[in-house]
Amino acid sequence: PHRTELYEDPPSGCLPIVYSPDYNITFMGLEKLHPFDAGKWGKVINFLKEEKLIADDLIVQAREATDEDLLVVHTRRYLNRLKWSFVVATITEIPPVAFLPNFVVQRKVLKPLRTQTGGTIMAGKLAVDRGWAINVGGGFHHCSSDKGGGFCAYADITLAIKFLFERVQGVSRATIIDLDAHQGNGHERDFMDDPRVYIMDAYNRYIYPGDGFAKRAIKRKVELEWGTEDTEYLQKVHTHVEGALNEFKPDIVVYNAGTDILDGDPLGGLAISPQGIVKRDEVVFKAARSRRIPILMVTSGGYQKRTARIIADSILNLHGLGLIDRELAARGAGSSRVEQMIRDSAKDLCSLS
Repeated sequence: PHRTELYEDPPSGCLPIVYSPDYNITFMGLEKLHPFDAGKWGKVINFLKEEKLIADDLIVQAREATDEDLLVVHTRRYLNRLKWSFVVATITEIPPVAFLPNFVVQRKVLKPLRTQTGGTIMAGKLAVDRGWAINVGGGFHHCSSDKGGGFCAYADITLAIKFLFERVQGVSRATIIDLDAHQGNGHERDFMDDPRVYIMDAYNRYIYPGDGFAKRAIKRKVELEWGTEDTEYLQKVHTHVEGALNEFKPDIVVYNAGTDILDGDPLGGLAISPQGIVKRDEVVFKAARSRRIPILMVTSGGYQKRTARIIADSILNLHGLGLIDRELAARGAGSSRVEQMIRDSAKDLCSLS
């Protein structure tokens, strides 16, 4: 396989939280035409900094995925189609993008998405090395090797898993737990006949994409009704996540933690509270960590202004419960500075039971 910058080891003292300021999409206010909070990723990081969980030098800087990286999954034909602004406008659902010169589209729309994709690939290896990793972006689950859609231009989940299968020894089975409000038809199409990948998907059965063909790839399908609320939702998530991990023992869990299940989301049509989302993430992390299965979380869909705060609260909750921790993350690093940092931070860490 080609050499990739995405797999260079970050400093051992870093938390396996991946981000870059390049994630955020800003161009002349056009991003406001999409119901998407296009600066959500930066806001999550700012909340985590305010709460003193992270600092710039403690997180892993995401790098942009190159064409060569993307070709591990994508067809050259598909990547060439992204050189047409109208194609990108259709995929991102921001119609005015069609009228912008493609070099602007590449820099202002596709580069942020390629950087988030690089972040997911990096987080895959970090999760295997450290037990867990969170990409503050990514989760483009409607994109497959030769087709984008639903704001998803690159198949970052497929890429992260294929990278691990091809380049990391001992990783040959993966489970995708997709809890975004929408069906994850992109990775489903990509892994349709691949027995190494087990897919659990819980989604509103009545909304986009309604991809009947892709549904054949789902091993554990949880189809939800309009307006599903916390109690029923959390019970179903708990039952099926446990069932999925008991049925198939993976070497990595990729958790697509979309927050568009939030009550009032204009696209999701479900009615989960902020506390319900925090609890959901806790359920998934507990299930993976108690089985010692590395877990990679991506943030995916979530289209409201209050979403960033909820994602930050969820990460703080996981940390407070010891489900994500520095100690495990820095184990084996052995440098005295890291050991000192672990001792300093051990005060506020619950050790994993």
